[in-house]
Amino acid sequence: MKNFTKIFVSIFFVGYIKYAPGTWGSIVSLSIMYILFELLRLQFMIIAIIFIFCFFISNFFINYFSTITDSYDSKKIVIDELLGIFTIFLFYDLIFINNNILTYSLIFIIFRFFDIVKIYPANYFDKHYKNGYGVILDDIIAGLYTVITLIILNVFI
Repeated sequence: MKNFTKIFVSIFFVGYIKYAPGTWGSIVSLSIMYILFELLRLQFMIIAIIFIFCFFISNFFINYFSTITDSYDSKKIVIDELLGIFTIFLFYDLIFINNNILTYSLIFIIFRFFDIVKIYPANYFDKHYKNGYGVILDDIIAGLYTVITLIILNVFI
């Protein structure tokens, strides 16, 4: 169970990369979303069910990982980046700009900005919820801020 937990929360040990694990986690997350949305072309309802399942199972494994490593919000945990980017892709039809390369690049840049800066209420969840939900929700909020930013950009492009 410990090894599976480490694999899961670090997205196949991407979180163990010493330099900028959150950035690498975001890159891998974009790759996973590309597979789900572009290659597999899953229906929205299936995507939403996968997201909800991942949300709750990630909370469980983040809490377990925190217990076995005696840490909170370890840099090795990057499954939250996946959930943040997953949130963005739930709104992909609203945020698509010109082509996939441009859209994916903007998602990456804007999401990383909001994930690092942690604008309210992301910083509130990050500071006040010392569990898996606190780890996850700040990234989901960063994802929602990214969606709002891209919708606004779409108006002007």
